[in-house]
Amino acid sequence: MKYRNYWVGILQVIAAISALAVSTPYAEAAVKIPSIFSDHMVIQTGKPVPVWGQADPKEKITVSIGGQTKSTEADKDGKWSITLDAMSPGEPLVLKIQGGNTLTINDVLVGEVWLCAGQSNMAMAVSKAKDFDAEKPAATWPEIRQFSGKWAVCSPETVGSFSATAYFFGREIYRKMKVPVGLINASAGGTPIELWTSLEAQKAVPELKPIFESAGKGLASNEDAEQAETDRKQAAEVEGKKSVAGQKVSPGYLFNSRILPLVPYSISGAIWYQGEANSYTVHANLYGIQLATMIKDWRSRWGYDFSFISVQLPDTASPQTEPVQTHGRVLVREGVLKSLDIPNTGMAVTIGTGEEKSNHPRNKQEVGRRLAQWALATVYGQKDVAASGPLPGKSKVVDGKVVVTFSHTDGGLVAQGGGELKGFAIAGKDMKWFWGKAVIDGDTVVVSSPEVKDPVAVRYAWAINPATSNLFNGAGLPATPFRTDNEPLSNSYMH
Repeated sequence: MKYRNYWVGILQVIAAISALAVSTPYAEAAVKIPSIFSDHMVIQTGKPVPVWGQADPKEKITVSIGGQTKSTEADKDGKWSITLDAMSPGEPLVLKIQGGNTLTINDVLVGEVWLCAGQSNMAMAVSKAKDFDAEKPAATWPEIRQFSGKWAVCSPETVGSFSATAYFFGREIYRKMKVPVGLINASAGGTPIELWTSLEAQKAVPELKPIFESAGKGLASNEDAEQAETDRKQAAEVEGKKSVAGQKVSPGYLFNSRILPLVPYSISGAIWYQGEANSYTVHANLYGIQLATMIKDWRSRWGYDFSFISVQLPDTASPQTEPVQTHGRVLVREGVLKSLDIPNTGMAVTIGTGEEKSNHPRNKQEVGRRLAQWALATVYGQKDVAASGPLPGKSKVVDGKVVVTFSHTDGGLVAQGGGELKGFAIAGKDMKWFWGKAVIDGDTVVVSSPEVKDPVAVRYAWAINPATSNLFNGAGLPATPFRTDNEPLSNSYMH
């Protein structure tokens, strides 16, 4: 069995991450506030707006903006919090916070705020994305802003440092909705999902116990050394910090430093691009449980079920030749698909956007667009937008063939490029897999094979790079990889 230590692979980014915690806790003043409350900030429209900070015990605090004023008193520990009434988009506002001193925050917009979290593919900057030379001069979008330690207004001069996935997502939202968009960039390269979920939430899930045991021994496996180093360099470049080794890593670390300081800043939802680190572990099959745990944990902290949209990992490495290839990347994709069982969650299928020899594909424009498709269709109710590519529903065996029903077939199921439908494998009770003949019949796909007389299961695009898989809907969006069986699976990469 092949092990590579992924805790070692991310040790060097942790000190840098800590130094750049998403919110420099408080500005120096008698009344103190998190740095997310600063010039050029974006406030979530249509929801109550919490504002909080520190002051002297029992100090009176007054907060005013857009014609409303509210007051409170700091508690015995100096903590205070005020919830402003919901606001609508309009002209830039001034937020004033008064106690023994006055803090004035200028150029405040009301619009749609999204938390953008994950590892290096979320951290990857626009300057590293495809067609940056053309994207840069076209990036005059003063109502799109990113928070990464401070708020930045999008312009040709600043866009290069924006998260590419977040920016292209936000740009689609802005173009369609015509309201300001705030993007909170909470990302760090080379990091597994267990760092992003609170320790107590993970400990409450018995299935996740093996991850704690691995973490304690420092034996969990991650990307190879070269890829881990690439992730560390990417994180350092995006964050403007040097990576420093020597700090102990444990589950929940980034939740405490990157997510908790944001609570309860009002948001519309979150987009999540992570999983590469977990796909190279012996626990890749637990990713669905981990993701569900994290989503529920974050929502419980905010106190409402905000929208959550995940990126399903794109293709990489050599194209598929065998009918099935159970790499950890496939298991992580399945985990993301399973998260759709949680209400108000979405998924961007990114098969076709990857690069064969890179874990950091540059086509973040399409990733952002597919994330935005789901948000526009489901969160914002845009009727002319297809939310997703085909998603599998019920399956049944009929006359020696497996019939799979699909939703999100906007415009009808199609074999992209015409010709034969490819990418389907079929098996009998012995679970020996053969390429299947697949035929579209309305909103179903019928799969069969002369080698399998009594089939029990089908798998589609079940490989790290399912290059030939070509099931799409009429809106031009690809079907998700999936399987109809529930056989226990492990990461073939580890054997």
